[in-house]
Amino acid sequence: MDAGQEFIRYQAAEPNARGARIGIFGLANALAGEGVLSREDYEWWRSSNAWYNDAYPDPSITHPSVYDRGIHPYAQAWFKTSAGHLLAKIPGYLELLTRYGVRWEESRSSDPGRVLYMDDVQVVVDPYR
Repeated sequence: MDAGQEFIRYQAAEPNARGARIGIFGLANALAGEGVLSREDYEWWRSSNAWYNDAYPDPSITHPSVYDRGIHPYAQAWFKTSAGHLLAKIPGYLELLTRYGVRWEESRSSDPGRVLYMDDVQVVVDPYR
């Protein structure tokens, strides 16, 4: 990693049954999958996810094993703090989670774990535990 580079992650406040902290996109996707979102929130979630899907690379396309739970059970994606255009839309996800009672936290680190993948806007790591 570049010296002085900082990363940011928004995730569940508590680990799940596997001991992993799900990121906010996964948390929002779970709400949508459970059918608990209002129509307005569902439409916002769908369009926001589509925007993010178009806005930056999906690491699992070029590195299919990066999120393979058998190989990297705790893999986490972190945004580079320099990815302002991506971070600008995060508050909408945080508001959605808060509205539905999902507790989340913000974490920042210059060294979040062993790097599995990195591009211009994000890093996927096996976090130090």
